[in-house]
Amino acid sequence: MAAKKVVVAGATGLVGNAALRHFGAVGACEVVALSRRQPRNLYGARFVAADLADAAQCARLAGALKGATHLVYAALHERPDLVGGWRDESQIETNDAMLRNLMAVLEPAAPELAHVALLQGTKAYGVHVRPLAVPAREGRSEMYEQPNFYWAQENFLRAQQKDKRWHFSILRPVLIIGEAMGGAMDLIPPLGVYAAMLREQGRPLDFPGGAARVAQAVDVDLLARAIAWSGEADAAHNEAFNVTNGDVFTWENVWPAIADALGMKPGKAVPLSLAQEHPKWIEPWDALRRRHGLVSPGLEEFVGLSFQYADYSMRYGHSESGPPSIVSTVKINRAGFTEMMDTEDMFRKWFSHARASRLLP
Repeated sequence: MAAKKVVVAGATGLVGNAALRHFGAVGACEVVALSRRQPRNLYGARFVAADLADAAQCARLAGALKGATHLVYAALHERPDLVGGWRDESQIETNDAMLRNLMAVLEPAAPELAHVALLQGTKAYGVHVRPLAVPAREGRSEMYEQPNFYWAQENFLRAQQKDKRWHFSILRPVLIIGEAMGGAMDLIPPLGVYAAMLREQGRPLDFPGGAARVAQAVDVDLLARAIAWSGEADAAHNEAFNVTNGDVFTWENVWPAIADALGMKPGKAVPLSLAQEHPKWIEPWDALRRRHGLVSPGLEEFVGLSFQYADYSMRYGHSESGPPSIVSTVKINRAGFTEMMDTEDMFRKWFSHARASRLLP
């Protein structure tokens, strides 16, 4: 069998960077990182700059993709209006084109291709437009009637794979927690900046969101291991799997642990839109970075669209408890991936890591 060569598309994002970290640590494989800008840490991967929405740029990737055996497709195009963009026709078309452009070059360049891992999420079940069936199950609870780039990519991949030697797996994580800078859906930077602003005022860590909802999350490193598992497990061939930590949480329940990891006391509920408030923090954040010698960049580059995602995830503006957002992980457990993690430990892990890495004070 040929040596493993893993191509990670979307290498600067939360999931893509975790995949680089995972495959860089296991060794015995070559890793290629594809993204428009170079990731802060390549973990031994070879970086190749590419805008996957540009077919001409993709056509020039053939040499870098030669001999690839595994593709981790974590590339994502989001609109500036993050949540509203999830139902935007152009967002769907762009994400569809990105996968098609890459596969058009990858397949001829990589005759030994064995596996493609595709990332989706709970929008497959319509979480952004309706209450979820509890629990949402693969193959039963999908909301195919809601336009979504997931369906465009999945339909393309299923048609493309027919009669081929390679297989694909679809991973559907819930709220992903990890470390990336400038991402669209990474909660560590926006919550860390918010906490820093309160600490500067001598205030405790007030909760800025809305009414509670029972939900789930997944540690990005656990997700990376699930992606790697799907590339080797026969039971994962051409299947979709939900991926979670294995427990449930509400923000109120984990807030004391988050405050503790940031060296603060938990406060009370004080609803605040981080997306609306953050322009006031641009200059104070720069001053704080200089004073603490942080390696994190300016606010817009550090947080990206994630202030919007924080408001959405913590249900800012909602005064009544929301329907639970719970998916079943029975399918992936039965298929052989049984790893779990305590969600409170996950939040402690990543906020502590961000402080130790001098991304947060």
